[in-house]
Amino acid sequence: MANLANNLADDLAAAGQAPSYKQLKEDFVSNLSGGSVAEIAQVCAVAPIVSLLWSALQARQEFFKPYNALAFTVDFLLNVGALLLSVTLYSSVPLLLNILLLVPAALVYLGFSDNPSARRKKPQLPPNAQSKASSGPPGVLSTKPFLTNYRGNMMVVTCICILAVDFRLFPRRFAKVETWGTSLMDMGVGSFVFSAGVVASRPVLKERADGKATPLTTRLMRSLRHSVPLLALGIVRLLSVKGLDYAEHVTEYGVHWNFFFTLGFLPPFVALFQSALKLVPSYSGLALLLGVLYQVALESTELKAYMLTAPRTDLLSMNREGIFSFWGYLAIFLAGQDAGMLVLPRTLSSKGATGTATSSKRTTLVLRLAGRSVFWIVLYLLCTDYKYGAGLTVSRRLANLPYILWVVASNSTLVLAFCLVDVLLFPSFYRAQDAKSEREAYEMATSRVLRAYNRNGLAIFLLANLLTGLVNMTVRTLDVGRLATMGILLGYMAVLTGVAVGLDMRDITVKL
Repeated sequence: MANLANNLADDLAAAGQAPSYKQLKEDFVSNLSGGSVAEIAQVCAVAPIVSLLWSALQARQEFFKPYNALAFTVDFLLNVGALLLSVTLYSSVPLLLNILLLVPAALVYLGFSDNPSARRKKPQLPPNAQSKASSGPPGVLSTKPFLTNYRGNMMVVTCICILAVDFRLFPRRFAKVETWGTSLMDMGVGSFVFSAGVVASRPVLKERADGKATPLTTRLMRSLRHSVPLLALGIVRLLSVKGLDYAEHVTEYGVHWNFFFTLGFLPPFVALFQSALKLVPSYSGLALLLGVLYQVALESTELKAYMLTAPRTDLLSMNREGIFSFWGYLAIFLAGQDAGMLVLPRTLSSKGATGTATSSKRTTLVLRLAGRSVFWIVLYLLCTDYKYGAGLTVSRRLANLPYILWVVASNSTLVLAFCLVDVLLFPSFYRAQDAKSEREAYEMATSRVLRAYNRNGLAIFLLANLLTGLVNMTVRTLDVGRLATMGILLGYMAVLTGVAVGLDMRDITVKL
């Protein structure tokens, strides 16, 4: 598949026709079959391993304090540069990249330092966080460092891939598959939705903490306020793609549908499904029920054949992939909410808690996350195994049950991995006695770059889409060599990171 565009050009040339560059671009991302789940897992593992290295430098050496130009450079190279390498120059050997990152992380963690007194240094709260002055008790919910690192890394990888996929250096097996199979970008789309679900659990938890039940009509009106900007972005993208004659892959979402429409319709449907919690007591159960019912509809009706083979004769058939796959993404979003319901509450009571009790509660959090991960992994294996399971195949185009379980299992495992790094190297966050010291401990344990991406994620994602379009309209990406490709991608990510960090430094949050 990697040479599909070249083969098409040769065939048309032999027939006396010159293919348009737009056609070559569309064929470059079409009819792909993806790669193995194991390889995708190795690439995804780069993010928590980078977090381990960053955290070791910060906890053992306080390398990123103060946050000067050198600290920003290293922060960028680790949390952006390493992820860029994982999908380009090291794409064929992600395991080697993981080892190259693990070795310095282990050395730093074990105390490799010119200062012997720093070798066994325990990570502590910042000095001003240990003062007796309190800004009040911590709230009911907490912003845990590992969630910021997880969501920030997910956003960085997403921004890298949406431009990198247009270059030949980016492996075709990492690009979105046509119908059946797994790929890194297929995982990325689902991860974006799962991550959004994690954050969406916060208002639900606040509502429960206040002991107030919000009426359905009020929930719907609030959800529409979140939907309108996303739907507007979807319309803007649709008009720009059609107006600029931009290369597009129709079988991805349909003729008019795009990912912003999927994101925009999620909030009102989630508000509706929240009423179903009276019958199904958990978001994970609701997600699983929805996924199973959708899969039954695919297998027992003409829905699957309609989605894959029907002629595009009306508005519904033209956008059938986006419309019907929405139910799979809704299930992923609900599973993400379930994860948020577990990790966002302040399960660690600081008032009167001993170190042993705090440690025990951290262990409980880890064990619960591990249990969730094992649960989803087992379901995925039972769903896809040909010998002992249902033998179903993953399809991002359909967003079927195997795809749902694969995305949820992978992201649950990633959250667990980031949590382990957090608990191992920054236990002081969980010992904070007041909101101020907890905030300072949080900033100590999180990358400034990842905090910035996390803070204005949707705005940065929109900017990434605009820059991707600009690059594609000004550069013939299929003709760019390896060195130039890396230069363009580094420059592009430097701009995104500079904007994100700049907004964060000025305490600006862009609401979309």
